[in-house]
Amino acid sequence: MAKYKAYPEYKDSGVEWLNSTPAHWSKAPIKYLALAASSVFLDGDWIESKDLSDDGVRYITTGNIGEGFYKEQGSGFITEKTFNKLDCTEILEGDILISRLNKPIGRACLISELNFKTVTSVDNVIFRTDEPYNKKYLVYLFSSNYYFQHTGNLARGTTMQRISRGLLGNIRIPVPLLSEQVIITAFLDHETTKIDNLMEKQQQLIELLKEKRQAVISHAVTKGLNPDVPMKDSGIEWLGKIPMHWIVCHLKQLAKIRNGQDYKSIESETGFPVIGSGGQFAYAKNYMYDKPSVLLGRKGTIDKPLYMDSCFWVVDTMFYTEVNKNIIAKYLYYISSTIQFDKFSTNTALPSMTQENLGSFSLCYSLDPTEQQKILDFIDIKTKKIDTLIQKQLHQIDLLKERRTALISAAVTGKIDLRDWTPPASSSEASLTAEEATA
Repeated sequence: MAKYKAYPEYKDSGVEWLNSTPAHWSKAPIKYLALAASSVFLDGDWIESKDLSDDGVRYITTGNIGEGFYKEQGSGFITEKTFNKLDCTEILEGDILISRLNKPIGRACLISELNFKTVTSVDNVIFRTDEPYNKKYLVYLFSSNYYFQHTGNLARGTTMQRISRGLLGNIRIPVPLLSEQVIITAFLDHETTKIDNLMEKQQQLIELLKEKRQAVISHAVTKGLNPDVPMKDSGIEWLGKIPMHWIVCHLKQLAKIRNGQDYKSIESETGFPVIGSGGQFAYAKNYMYDKPSVLLGRKGTIDKPLYMDSCFWVVDTMFYTEVNKNIIAKYLYYISSTIQFDKFSTNTALPSMTQENLGSFSLCYSLDPTEQQKILDFIDIKTKKIDTLIQKQLHQIDLLKERRTALISAAVTGKIDLRDWTPPASSSEASLTAEEATA
């Protein structure tokens, strides 16, 4: 923030979560920004699962509220009859929705375009402000770290934390002049767009690196490392030609596929890893298997094999394997990562795989343990380099996110004076690198 100047004079903010604000700024409880007859500050509607239908009036929940943006997800509706029966409040374009549930508590988004008549759940507050306020400024304010720290302290609940509308409405916020709200919003729109574009480029690079990683693995375990070795037709369409001395077989010929099972007694911090289709989620007192194994999805995430070389417990959404002695377990893991799982999975909301279908997948491999180890070593070296590059990009994204949040927090709370800011005449700044933006 060094390149931005501070305001010439500050005062005690009178706001619980801020020490000071510019001397000429005012303050007000959130609910006081919606006092006009046409304004609204109220909870959404109590709509139960039995009230939902396949079409009609769109129903959105706290899951649709991102940190400063609307997330299109879910497909809930209620009928017009239910809308009238429950006397629902219709959301209008330009309304702010504030989520009272799930972290970060109090996050908000601006509703800009609606394709359906829409209502929202009771854990979202519909905030339709009076005229003298810039709504985008308020959404940026409701995305600042200082604000989230305060709402988090006010939230209550054990399994699911939430803040009441009463507490939320009484939170006092800094209120700049409307002209400053407009400038702050324009500044943040400009700066966050640049940062978002950089993050998107970093994410695209990560996807390319992931594709390269998989290509390295696939080529090594289907073609080998020697480009001059004689080849033969595998007889399997997706495999194509393979080294002449390699074997084509089914997965069940390389490993016994075993069902996982639920485990009742789970430790919170110590013990043996408990693995589900989404990865490790707990620790268990006992283990199911103590040898190197390839874990394969049974329900949910079925296309991401896992490799375990220590004791573990697997739940019933996963299979584990007892790997044959003629193949190295980690080599089998890399082979398994090339399987086209979608050809045999069920086409449902929760994809699943049968043991029979899994065992019937066709694979190719080298019988020579020395060659297996060479392929394994080659893949480990190559993927480690790629993984390092991926981690570097992820770190850059984290720094950009921190920069974005810090900039928003500084601007909406008056830590930087933007009254003389004007949009740049050219777009040359957009060419900043991630390193420059996070410096």
